[in-house]
Amino acid sequence: MSNSEILFDFSPNFQIYKDGRINRSTAIQRVPPSLHPKDSVGSKDVVCSPVSNLCSRLYLPKHIIPGRKLPLLIYFHGGVFCFGSPAFSFQHDYQKTMVQAANIVMVSVDYRLAPEHPLPAAYNDGWDALKWVASHADGNGPEEWLNSHADLDNVFFAGDSAGGNLAYNMCRRYSREKLVGINLKGIALMDSYFWRKDVQVGDSCKDMKTKEMMDKLWPFLFPTTSGLDDPFINPEADPNLASLDCSRMIIFVAQEDRYLLADRGRSFYEALKKSGYGGNVEIMESVGEDHCFHVRDCESQRAKALFEKLSSFLNHQDSTCI
Repeated sequence: MSNSEILFDFSPNFQIYKDGRINRSTAIQRVPPSLHPKDSVGSKDVVCSPVSNLCSRLYLPKHIIPGRKLPLLIYFHGGVFCFGSPAFSFQHDYQKTMVQAANIVMVSVDYRLAPEHPLPAAYNDGWDALKWVASHADGNGPEEWLNSHADLDNVFFAGDSAGGNLAYNMCRRYSREKLVGINLKGIALMDSYFWRKDVQVGDSCKDMKTKEMMDKLWPFLFPTTSGLDDPFINPEADPNLASLDCSRMIIFVAQEDRYLLADRGRSFYEALKKSGYGGNVEIMESVGEDHCFHVRDCESQRAKALFEKLSSFLNHQDSTCI
């Protein structure tokens, strides 16, 4: 294999070559935030850490009741830890859809990407973002939207794909270190990037090739990992799984996930129930849908069903899985 050959192909979004180069698509439009939107959600970009130049995009419903604070969702986008931004047009629209559907405040973290910044860089950025949010606990933080409108006693983490992995690992660290200033109520994991050493697949050539690629991907992203059963990528290998410090969790899977992640989500759900975890855990499976279908097609019926379920979860309501 020459250095010009592709090692990981996630077309049309990006390709990674044997020599470590990455070719990211430039076709996806980046959109600016809007403090005075025509629709019902405002947005702005903020710097969470001047040291690392870590930024996040904040979202706030346009019509809010004065004096009422809303649940806060700290969100992490997907993209295999190599691709994506809160400013991508489809991502920005998706984030606005979540905020409008659930009537929440959102902080979407623009974490550093591999391979230029290998893991654990994204995990460190996620934690820095949480500490920045926690700095608003007394109502005198640097961002007025959080001071005035975010209920830091009612905080959730969420993410899609690699972002789901990030959200889960932020919950793990929060559970260990007890970050003062925010009260984590729950996490929502959507088509999360979890893997393990002994993943079983069918006999199809496509599934076997996908497994081979996924087996190689994790150590590329995280060169200092302990392997495919590292708790960062395999939550079932975490001996402290039962000690997650949140009272509620919901796991979303897409039945036809091309990266074989639906089985990983189902397996994690079963492991949580058996672990002695004291919170409430739910799972919702979108029949016939592929990986993160809801991110780029927010208007489909199954995407709307997912948003309805997520909104109910964030607002502590019961609804039926579809």
